[in-house]
Amino acid sequence: MDAEDWDARYAAADLVWSATPNLWVEQLVAPLTPGRALDIAAGEGRNAIWLVEQGWTAVAADYSAVAVERAARLGRERLGAAADRLTAVVADATASAPGVPPAYDLVLLCYLQLPGPQRRQALVRAVEAAAPAGRILVIAHAARNLAEGYGGPQDPSVLFDPQDVVADLAGMPVTTELAQVRVRTVETAEGSRDALDTVVVLRRDGTARG
Repeated sequence: MDAEDWDARYAAADLVWSATPNLWVEQLVAPLTPGRALDIAAGEGRNAIWLVEQGWTAVAADYSAVAVERAARLGRERLGAAADRLTAVVADATASAPGVPPAYDLVLLCYLQLPGPQRRQALVRAVEAAAPAGRILVIAHAARNLAEGYGGPQDPSVLFDPQDVVADLAGMPVTTELAQVRVRTVETAEGSRDALDTVVVLRRDGTARG
């Protein structure tokens, strides 16, 4: 899907995604000391808004202008006086990140499902955006989910497992802290189903500033 397709999808619904943060984002980011965060392919900003609520300053970037406008509006509605700590911008995940890299203590890619070459480019850009000792958190529908799990894209070319992320970033200045396939329970009309997610945490090599 290109930006116009995503614009149409967002324009057709009041809220395409959940208003609450992703399960793995909440679990893995909650223990971290708040700093500057970049949410790549942020959609309507559910994770970026939650990050601001936890004390972060966040940039929500997406290549759908409709999604970005909605993220900014939802941020104003939910964050009150803290709304100035959320910036929503139109940006391509495969291009250089907004801001002056390396700038971010946390870079998040949550369900950015791209074919291999574009995925690697987005991951490299994410690492370049991370400050020394900053973390890059990658969450995706796993390749294994197609045969073993529930939901998610049905196109195998955009699905990937943890080892694919690690391989994509071979030679980059990062250390892998976690690389797992995790089970996420999804409630459906037919009962609970298990979805399989790729969850990877990387730490940019170098010493934290300050």
